[in-house]
Amino acid sequence: MSLSIDASSQTMGMAPSTASAGRRILVVHGPNLDLLGSREPEVYGRDALGDINRRLQKWAGERGITLRLVQSNHEGVLVDAIHAALGWADGIVINPAAFTHYSYAIRDAIAAVELPTIEVHLSNIHARDEFRHTSVIAPVCRGQICGLGWRGYVLALEALEEE
Repeated sequence: MSLSIDASSQTMGMAPSTASAGRRILVVHGPNLDLLGSREPEVYGRDALGDINRRLQKWAGERGITLRLVQSNHEGVLVDAIHAALGWADGIVINPAAFTHYSYAIRDAIAAVELPTIEVHLSNIHARDEFRHTSVIAPVCRGQICGLGWRGYVLALEALEEE
């Protein structure tokens, strides 16, 4: 099952900045992130994916930014979402989860669309199992944010807001 939500947000009482107004960003959540809140909360935190998405929608709405939020446990669905961003999005925030370490398909999709992309991880992948230290996605991204929980997504959105 995949989750796709367009968050064409209202400004919630704040005027959007002229730099970010009208910007569109794809937020991609990879496999097993649909289990956030119950899956290893000591590693990933207690917030469910819906909670994180609501925070991101609120943040974007206050700035006049439209988010398209996609979660899937299937690599091809994520590749399709990245392809669909071409011509729509101004940037991508991606938490590729386990695909970080071996998905050349996702890596190549990001490279192909040539959109500024920030890789995000809830946990610090460099302080965990050795196999998690390598990202095949990072070389085609503007940057990588890890270990800051859900706030990493906001930092990535802030970076893309200023692109």
